[in-house]
Amino acid sequence: MACADALETVLRDLRAQCAVRPDIRTDDAYGVMLWAPDGSARGLTSPRGGTAAELLAHLADQVQDWAVEALWSEGVSAVWPQCPTHPDTHPLTATVHADTAVWVCPKERTTVARIGELETR
Repeated sequence: MACADALETVLRDLRAQCAVRPDIRTDDAYGVMLWAPDGSARGLTSPRGGTAAELLAHLADQVQDWAVEALWSEGVSAVWPQCPTHPDTHPLTATVHADTAVWVCPKERTTVARIGELETR
């Protein structure tokens, strides 16, 4: 999975469940940048080597960091993505299970959805 495809997969989840949308820009010096409405930005990195699932989980983790900061700066609940079992208490965690990138409830260690397949809220 190419980095652009992996990012689009993660952005599907962001569009499904996040109130803040990034302005995505490519910068020659920093690569792909996610810009928040408050003017802050975060650059995305991709790991060297690894599987497509590991790349996807790595990008999901970075987008999650961006989303939490962007939500906080907007004054709304800074939990993304929401755990359906424990709303507003903790976000889901991006990880790889059985060669698939998934969102997991960190408290119960149960898989909630494949990354890119969160239900719209």
